Amino acid sequence: MAALVAAALLSLLVGTKSIPVGEVWNALWGPGESPDHLIVIEYRVPRTLLGLLAGIALGVAGCLMQGLTRNPLADPGLLGINAGAAFGITLAVAFLGAAEITSYVWFGFAGAAVVSLVVYRIGTAGRQGADPVRLTLAGVAVTAVLTGLTKGLILLNAKAFEEWRHWESGSLTGRGYDVIAGAAPFIAIGLIAAIIAARSLNAVALGEDLAHALGVNVGRTRLLTAAALTLLCGTATAAVGPITFVGLAVPHIARWIVGPDQRWIVAYSMVLAPILVIGADVLGRVLIPSDEVPAGLVSAFLGAPVLIYLARRARTGAAA
Repeated sequence: MAALVAAALLSLLVGTKSIPVGEVWNALWGPGESPDHLIVIEYRVPRTLLGLLAGIALGVAGCLMQGLTRNPLADPGLLGINAGAAFGITLAVAFLGAAEITSYVWFGFAGAAVVSLVVYRIGTAGRQGADPVRLTLAGVAVTAVLTGLTKGLILLNAKAFEEWRHWESGSLTGRGYDVIAGAAPFIAIGLIAAIIAARSLNAVALGEDLAHALGVNVGRTRLLTAAALTLLCGTATAAVGPITFVGLAVPHIARWIVGPDQRWIVAYSMVLAPILVIGADVLGRVLIPSDEVPAGLVSAFLGAPVLIYLARRARTGAAA
C-alpha cells in the first residue's frame, strides 16, 4: 500500500513539467487558476485514477484467467476480450463517425462483452460442457478472426487507423473524469464477482472431479468467472487500450508472496497491479524529453523479462 501511494504521488508530481509537492497539495485541496493547478486537476489526477482502476481490473482479470484455465501463462486476452474491444472501436470509428474516446469507448466495451459471450458459448457447446482447453482454443480462434477483420477495416479507413493506432498503444492520456465515471461501476461489479468466485476457484484448480466432491458447482463458478473477466478486462481494455503483461506478471508476483490461495492472490493483485500500471505511465513520461511513451509499451518492456524468467523457471522445474 505504501508503494501504491508513492506511485500515485509520483504520478501527480512527475511529467513534462515537474510540480512541487506544495503546489500539488494546494491544487488538490484548494481552488486556483494557476497553470500548475490546471495540470494537476485536469490531467494528472484523471490519469492517476484511471491507472488505479485499470491496474486493479487487469490484475484481478489475470488471476481469474489463470485460475479458470489452470494455465500459469494465461493472459486475459486469451478469451478474445482485447480483440472484441478493438473490433468494436474500429466499427464505431469507421462506420458511425465516432471521433472521441468518450464516444467509442462504449463500443469497445460492447465488443468485448459480445465476443466474451460468443467464446464462452463456443467453449461450452456439446455434451462435455465447459472445458479450460476448449475455452482457450475458442478464444484464440475468435481472436484470430477479429484481428484479421480489424486490420482489414483500418487499412481501408484512414480515420479508423489513426484512432486505432492511438488506442492500441495502451495509454492513459486523453481520458477525463467522464471515462472514469463510466468505467468505475462496471469494474466494481466485476470485482464483487471476482471475490465471490475466488474461493471456488481454489477447488476448481484441484480438478473437476475433486471440485465436485467438495461441493463446488463448477459450471456456475466458470460462468461467474467469465462474467467477471468480461467486466474487468473488457472495461479496462476499452478505456485505456491493451496494456500487456499486467494480467500475466502480477498474479505470479502475488503468488510468490502469499501462496496458491486465490483469495489472497486477488487481494494482493488489487494493490500490485496499479503500481505497475501507474509506474509504467510515470516512467513513460520521462523516458523521452518533451514527449511521452505510452504506458502499454513501457509495461511490455517491464513484463517481458518476467515472462522469460517464468519460462526458464518452468523449464528448469521440468528438467529437475
